[in-house]
Amino acid sequence: MPHISAEGVCVEFPIWNPSHRSLKNAVLRATTGGRLARESSTRVVVQALSDLSFEFARGDRIGLVGNNGSGKTTLLRVLSGIYEPVRGRLEVSGRVSSLLDLSLGMDHEATGLENIVLRGVLMGLPPVAIQAKVNEIAEFSELGDYLSMPIRTYSSGMLLRLAFAVSTSVAPEILLLDEWLSVGDAAFRDKAERRLLELIESSAIMVLASHDESLIRRFCSRMLRLEHGRAASAS
Repeated sequence: MPHISAEGVCVEFPIWNPSHRSLKNAVLRATTGGRLARESSTRVVVQALSDLSFEFARGDRIGLVGNNGSGKTTLLRVLSGIYEPVRGRLEVSGRVSSLLDLSLGMDHEATGLENIVLRGVLMGLPPVAIQAKVNEIAEFSELGDYLSMPIRTYSSGMLLRLAFAVSTSVAPEILLLDEWLSVGDAAFRDKAERRLLELIESSAIMVLASHDESLIRRFCSRMLRLEHGRAASAS
């Protein structure tokens, strides 16, 4: 059963002192047998998430709200497996679809058709499942003959069409969204929004990060407010 459980989750990003990376120090370490390696402790740690605990279960529609830098996108990346907590416990059970970076894993020298396969593999689909969806994805993208061309020849709008078509081709159990997606011209945007609504409806759990609280109220049943990486409130 799809389920997300977090207990005391912390995510930190170390920022090393620039002097530690200087050519002078590299030479000194080489000539002194590395005795200057103790300088590696000279660093600043940015705590992106701190002591987060929550439970998301089937039927939950979670809205993540908070100011820029509050940790919303970081939390989505943790749930999608991009980042790992440095402390705490996180359990994510269920097939996850992350609509955070649609073009992740695409090869700009490969054709549109080849990138459908590449992106499908990245999403964890077996080759047989990808091949079964190629025609459907191609038709949804409306890119026609361009699918036989390298995607470096695409406009940004065409690339987003292809990436969206692939990324939304499989109904997820857990759907992660960073803001509402708007893709392509008016006609394609309407079609994309209908598909997005279908994904939301069919998913067991949805987590949507947005600054638009009216959007959160429209689609979400619960809200988690973050401030400086901590849970300020939950409802």
